Amino acid sequence: MASYEQNDIVSEKRFPKLVAPQADSWRFRISHFNVVAFSYWHAAGLYGLYLCFTSARWPTIFLAAILTEASTLGVLCGAHRLWSHKSYKAKLPLQIILVIFQTLSGQYSVYNWVRDHRMHHRYSDTDGDPHNATRGFFYSHIGWLLVQKHPEVHKRGQDVEMSDITSNPLLAFQRKHAAILFTLICYVLPTIIPVYFWEETLSTAYHVNILRFILCLNFTGLINSAAHVFGNRPYDKEVMATENDSVMLLTLGEGSHNYHHVFPWDYRAAELGSWFNFSKTFIDFFALIGWAYDLKTADRKIIISRVERTGDGSYEGKEMRSERNRGQ
Repeated sequence: MASYEQNDIVSEKRFPKLVAPQADSWRFRISHFNVVAFSYWHAAGLYGLYLCFTSARWPTIFLAAILTEASTLGVLCGAHRLWSHKSYKAKLPLQIILVIFQTLSGQYSVYNWVRDHRMHHRYSDTDGDPHNATRGFFYSHIGWLLVQKHPEVHKRGQDVEMSDITSNPLLAFQRKHAAILFTLICYVLPTIIPVYFWEETLSTAYHVNILRFILCLNFTGLINSAAHVFGNRPYDKEVMATENDSVMLLTLGEGSHNYHHVFPWDYRAAELGSWFNFSKTFIDFFALIGWAYDLKTADRKIIISRVERTGDGSYEGKEMRSERNRGQ
């Protein structure tokens, strides 16, 4: 079975090379259904935020907060670090947890997520990138979900190696029953639980859950938008991905994006793996009990060599912060 990295080489021979940053003058077709849906979700989420400050019970708010973090972990530890990059391996119990958490996020199936993310890395910041940051902050954050895909994404997406995902029975089950699973896990259960267990009103439970869904969606979007615009590039100054501490905090450890684009197979997704990197802590815990294994990391000498060769010169400050953190 060819790895998706090996498949990248074959793809480059089949299609003309795209060099970042690149965006043509293609006029996108608006997906009116998605525009209405995302507009409604955001409006409902804002109302849910209002209810959090006015009438929602504390257990409802607490549950929404916990589920927001759980769904974020499902996306980032599961769809991203485990299945997109194979940066570690997981036994079936952990895979089941991650699939449930990822389904809770409402961000399509793991199959769709992995396909788009592998394209993002292969064709980063070009028209082959589903959320091409060259097209601006809004497009890379959420706008790409409101339009039909660019022809280059359609064409090149058919060539993405996905056999490792399609051969996984658990992921195949999720993909086959996506609509039912999303309805039940992402919407129905988080709404019914507050109503049944502590007599929350149905309207409040529903809207606070939509807020939870929207928060996770936008936290993930910040990786594609803010972490491609704001921040330094200590590992490779030629890529748009940056180091962004705010994104690191909000996404439980995905803000070291410049590092991640240089070393995508590192399960930490950051060199300084402990700083606000709860995703790493989550994986480390399951490694401790034997459910996660074969955790991959980049060698220190390779990191320094890459910094000296392609970095923007800002790495010294990062080193000083690392030493300060070790001393605390």
